[in-house]
Amino acid sequence: MSDQEPTTRYAVLVPVKPPAVGKSRLAELDAGASRRRLAEAFAQDTVLACLRAETVRQVLVVTDDARFSQVLSALGCTAIPDGVSGDLNATLRQAAAEAHRRWPDLVPVAVCADLPALRSDDLDAVLGVLETGRPSFVPDAAGVGTTMYVAAHDEFDPHFGPGSRDAHLDAGARELAGVPASVRRDVDDPADLAAAVELGVGPHTSVALLAANPTP
Repeated sequence: MSDQEPTTRYAVLVPVKPPAVGKSRLAELDAGASRRRLAEAFAQDTVLACLRAETVRQVLVVTDDARFSQVLSALGCTAIPDGVSGDLNATLRQAAAEAHRRWPDLVPVAVCADLPALRSDDLDAVLGVLETGRPSFVPDAAGVGTTMYVAAHDEFDPHFGPGSRDAHLDAGARELAGVPASVRRDVDDPADLAAAVELGVGPHTSVALLAANPTP
């Protein structure tokens, strides 16, 4: 724990696609069972890392999977249904509005749910130096997408989706440079997963990987 309390505190918004339909590019690992287990584990480890960050006061998960919502809530986060299914950015804007209603003193941060190697201290390192007067984002490891977006409530306008790095730049958001690898390492395919494992994945992903690849 740090000696000095962070001056700005955050509410992390984590949109979670129902694991049964998420991470389709991991399907080759198994006929669906391992893919779903991994998708769930990624979200659990992401949420857990956010909950353990000193700069984070609340984590709000948005998902239409009622069963998995209960699983995630058991970790200590708040979970609500997705009110705008099929439109991630609208979902996040609605979640930011709900977070502001519940916790008006917290700054909203959107974090992707597929960061199984995310470390709490790395998240603190990013959030701890932010200038919240301007929307900012973290590009993914490939330098094409986005893993994190933060802005004050009245400026919160994320542009996740294909080519989101350029979309956020075009919208005037500041790209954060020199960000720790664990904050950028999202997982969409087996190569991404191998890179995350090299960084060191969280406990739920470690167990899911053991289940998917049992030792002979």
